[in-house]
Amino acid sequence: MIALLIILLAPWIAEYWLQSKHVSQQTISHAIMLMGLVVACRWPIGLYQGALNGAQRLTVSSGINMVMATVGSLGTVAVLAFVSPTIEAFFIWQACVGLVYAMTMRLAAWQVIGRIRETRFEVNELKTIWRFSVGMSGVAVSGIVLMQLDKVLLSRILSLEDFGRYALAGVVASGLYILLTPTFNVIYPRLSALIVTNETEKLIDLYRSGTRLLLAALFPIAVAAAVFAEEILLLWTGNPSLASSTAPVVSLFLIGTALNGAMHFPYALQLAYGMTRLPLTINAILVVVMIPTTILLAFKYGAVGGAAAWAILNGIYLLIGTWLTHRSLLKGIGLTWLLFDVGMPLGISMLIVGGIGHIARELGFSSYVELLIGSGLAFCTFLIIVMLSPNLRIAVQNVLTRYKAL
Repeated sequence: MIALLIILLAPWIAEYWLQSKHVSQQTISHAIMLMGLVVACRWPIGLYQGALNGAQRLTVSSGINMVMATVGSLGTVAVLAFVSPTIEAFFIWQACVGLVYAMTMRLAAWQVIGRIRETRFEVNELKTIWRFSVGMSGVAVSGIVLMQLDKVLLSRILSLEDFGRYALAGVVASGLYILLTPTFNVIYPRLSALIVTNETEKLIDLYRSGTRLLLAALFPIAVAAAVFAEEILLLWTGNPSLASSTAPVVSLFLIGTALNGAMHFPYALQLAYGMTRLPLTINAILVVVMIPTTILLAFKYGAVGGAAAWAILNGIYLLIGTWLTHRSLLKGIGLTWLLFDVGMPLGISMLIVGGIGHIARELGFSSYVELLIGSGLAFCTFLIIVMLSPNLRIAVQNVLTRYKAL
C-alpha cells in the first residue's frame, strides 16, 4: 500500500514539491516510483530482524545485514560503472537487493521460530503485550517522523542540488551508527535482564560505564570527522567544489548525530523498564521544536541552517531527555551521568581532537596526512578517556590479563 501510494503520488511530487533546474521532471518522477518499489521490497525486513533479535540470534541477523549491505553497495558500483550510470538503474538494483534481503531474513527467522514453538497465530499472545506494543508503535512512528521530518521540510525549501548536499552530509554522519546500532542491540536486553533480577547496582554500573565506553569511541571519531570533513569529502567524491560547500553541513550533522548517540543508553533504559510513554513524550516535544527551527534556519542559511537545526535539536534532546529520564528512573544519577559520563568524553574530544586537529589543518598537509593525523588523535583520545575512567581501566586490565593467560 505504501509503495502504491508513492507510485501514484510520484508525478505530483516531481512537479510541485521538488525543485530542480538540471534534472527533468520525468526522471525525478521515475526515481520516486522506484523508491516506492524499494520500500515495498525492504518493508518486511524489520519484522523478521525483530524476530531474530528477540530470539537472541544477533550473530545471524548481523551476518545477513553485513552480507546484504556489501552486496548492495558493491553491486551498485558495478551496475553504475558497467551497466547504466542512471538513477533508475541505481534504484532497480536496490529493489532487487531488498527483495533478496527480505527473503533471506524471512527464511532465517522462520527457522529460528520453528525450533522454538509451533508456528501458529495466537490472538491471546498479542493481548498480553498490546499496551507495550501500542506504545512501541507510537515511539517508532514518532521516531521516524523525527528522523525524516527535516528532509521532508528541506526538500521543499531547498533546491534539489542543495538538498543533495544535505543528503550527502546525512550519509556521512550516518556512518556513526555503525557504532550505535550494535551497541543498542546488545545493551537493551542486558539492561532488561538486570531490571528483572532487581540488580540495581550492576544496572547503574553498566549504564554509566557503558555510556562512557561508547562515547570514548564515538565522540573522538565524530569530532575528527567534523574537523576533517572537507578532506574526507574530497577523497570520497574527488570534487573540490562539492567538498568545500558540503563540509560545514557534514560537520554540523556529525555533531548532532553524536549528541543523539549519547542518548542511546537512556532510551534503552526507558524501554528496558517498559516505559513507552516517556520516549513518546520526548519525541513529541522534539518534533514541536524541530519544525520552526528547521524552517527558520533553512530559509536563512540554506543546507547549513538545516544541519544546524539538527545539531541544536539533539543538544536539546540530550538536556531534556536526561532530565525526564532520571526524574523517573535511576533517580539521583542524572547530573552525574550528564557531566562525567557524557561531558568528560565530549570535553576531552573537543580539546584534543578538535584543538590539535584544527592546528594540523592550518599547517597545510596533504589530505591523506591530515586524515592520518585525525585518526591518530581519535585513537589517542579514546585511550586517554579509558585510562581516566577507573571502571573501564580495570576492565581493560582484566581483559589483558586473560589474554596473557591464554
